[in-house]
Amino acid sequence: MTHHNFAITGVAGYIAPRHLKAIQETGNQLIAATDPHDAVGVLDRYTFDCRFFTEFERFDRHLEKLRRGPEESRVHY
Repeated sequence: MTHHNFAITGVAGYIAPRHLKAIQETGNQLIAATDPHDAVGVLDRYTFDCRFFTEFERFDRHLEKLRRGPEESRVHY
């Protein structure tokens, strides 16, 4: 079974923990997240290998960089 890479916006929001749990339970990987509020504590419960950004522009630039890289590092969802 192949895993998919996810990126999420609004990771400090009310519903985000449910999304993070679903990503983890389905064997997928969260590789990037953004929120204007520091949500690192939320992310630590679900993954330790995730780039976190408080500025959307940096998040967007990171996703573009991943898109140009190898398939296994690209964001699928």
